[in-house]
Amino acid sequence: MPALDTLKNAKAYILREKVNNKEKLSREEKNWISYQVNHNTYFKSGAPVRGWRFDFSDILKTFLVNQYGCWYEYKSIKTVLRNFLHGRINKIVQI
Repeated sequence: MPALDTLKNAKAYILREKVNNKEKLSREEKNWISYQVNHNTYFKSGAPVRGWRFDFSDILKTFLVNQYGCWYEYKSIKTVLRNFLHGRINKIVQI
């Protein structure tokens, strides 16, 4: 596993630093975080980068989404959930 200092140019590292410093995230950055968290098979609240886990659980909320008669659970920043969901959404419930 590489040293953490070698990942300073990774997008997940840069965004984690912005969150730690309480800087405002852009819409694209929020979309990227929500997409990465929900489309990886390793972690439910973080983004994997070369063996490291960049945890974003402090800014993510849990949602239940009803689509096509089934309920799915997603972790997302509230304002960007619909951006990576496709198709008809019957109901979204924040847990």
